[in-house]
Amino acid sequence: MIKYTVYSLQKRITASLLVIVFAALSLCVRLFWVQVITGKGLTLRAAEQWARDLPVIPERGLITDANGEILAGNRSVYSVYVRPKAVTDLTAVTQLLSDTLELSVDSLTERLSNKSVSEVTVKRRVEKEVADRIIAANCNGVYLSRDNLRVYPYADLLSQVLGFVNVDNRGQSGLESYYDLFLRGTEGKVLTQTDLQGVAISGAEQMYLPAISGMTLTLTIDAKIQMIAERAMEQAMRTHSPIGARCIVMDPNTGAILAMVNKPSLDLNDLPRDDISLLNQYSRNALVVDIYEPGSTFKILTACANIEEYQNGNRNALAPTHIFPDSRTRTVEGSTVKCWSMHLNGNHSHQTLSDALNNSCNPCFVDIALSLGKSTFYQYLSKFGFGKQTGIDFIGEQGGILLAEPMVKNGDLARIGFGQTVAVTPLQLIAATCAAVNGGNYYQPYLVSEISSAEGDTVSRFYPTLKNRAISEKTSQTIRAMLEGVVRDGSGKHAYIEGYRVGGKTGTAQKYENGIIAQGKYISSFVGFFPANAPQYAALIIIDEPEGAHYGSTVAAPYCREIFEQIIALKRMKGDA
Repeated sequence: MIKYTVYSLQKRITASLLVIVFAALSLCVRLFWVQVITGKGLTLRAAEQWARDLPVIPERGLITDANGEILAGNRSVYSVYVRPKAVTDLTAVTQLLSDTLELSVDSLTERLSNKSVSEVTVKRRVEKEVADRIIAANCNGVYLSRDNLRVYPYADLLSQVLGFVNVDNRGQSGLESYYDLFLRGTEGKVLTQTDLQGVAISGAEQMYLPAISGMTLTLTIDAKIQMIAERAMEQAMRTHSPIGARCIVMDPNTGAILAMVNKPSLDLNDLPRDDISLLNQYSRNALVVDIYEPGSTFKILTACANIEEYQNGNRNALAPTHIFPDSRTRTVEGSTVKCWSMHLNGNHSHQTLSDALNNSCNPCFVDIALSLGKSTFYQYLSKFGFGKQTGIDFIGEQGGILLAEPMVKNGDLARIGFGQTVAVTPLQLIAATCAAVNGGNYYQPYLVSEISSAEGDTVSRFYPTLKNRAISEKTSQTIRAMLEGVVRDGSGKHAYIEGYRVGGKTGTAQKYENGIIAQGKYISSFVGFFPANAPQYAALIIIDEPEGAHYGSTVAAPYCREIFEQIIALKRMKGDA
């Protein structure tokens, strides 16, 4: 016989009480979790078991320019749905939808006769007038929900930068794709109580879950400057019949992109979706995703590296007053480099660094690159952002092609010095040029300045990002003066504006196909900035395969002048006394 002591009984009672208390607490916690924490979600899940829902499409966020001008907006359209089990007169429904939506009666009958599906999407993006006719017919089983059609008020303006959306209003390219999570919003629902057959219960309540509109993107782009640049590139296309004309306008002191043009472009409201090849070709932002040999515009960076090293006491660097040898050629490792200057005859006697920039003399920049040496020159290429992405907020950016330093021979180094044997994106080149003339600061280019809610509350604001210092203020001041001389006295004369200080550099580069020079095919370019003493605007013009004349000085430079003149008028900028 088992005997229990008072002590052992108390222990058993205490243990039992603790078990009961623990079980009660667990039950309370579980009830709290089910009813309070997850109550709404479970209620919704339960509702979905005995309800059918129609989506409430959110308004996609707006995209505006820096001044609030809408560049991408929305227009209300409607989606038509049919619930086959709720249809009471199939013939009337198919005839109605055939007449209003221009669809085949036979096709509709086949689709809507399938009672095994709960819902059929008949057509999306139906205009309001058509939707009103369907609603007025009041056919059982036919439902409509509001949808949004993306519209671009300026059609082809900034088309490769803005990008476009698919039929579900999801971003497919450009900023529409890069910032899609912010722009798309959150879908809502209208829940309708139904019976076991999925037929709406007469007089039943509806549950409405509102959609959350997408956020607004405010760009750094100035729509008025964009239109100025667009018109200039359209004129270049008409005048020179190139395969492409491109332009970037940037604030050199922040990295903000003010305009970005690719021609030919496409109408974002009328995309060639049935021709994928054409769509991809014309929607590509070549300024960010394509690379090319920059040619003589690259000499700005070679000159900067030399001036900076000379000021830092590097004995291998050449003084700005150094007189380059008279010969018009240099031979390096068996390869001869010639001067392509069209402005000089005979030998280059008494040619300084300023003269070499004015005359765009390749041999002089061969001397500079070889004098600095591979290691030093590559340090500056890195500071100016070559061989790597700039970090712009855009999909598909390329980092260019820069030979790995250990692989570089003197012949390669010589050609890199004047912009060959190196491939860059146009964006890389203008970002580097801005660093050269703004005081030496390399800023990360960017396209979006602010993200805000549909109610106007700021969610995120983007500021200039200083990545590194490329050169000193003194070197920057020196190169600005030299490049102003290029426009005033040298190969950049076609960019000169009377009464205003403009600096810049021309470029003419041969194109390659299958690894060899394509005869008669050139890229003409000009990179400029103003005012030259304190730059506020910088622009890069690229004319790809112009017919006839092909020098950057005569083909590209005039369009930079045209853009700067119109910015001066737009901003009412005063000239120099």
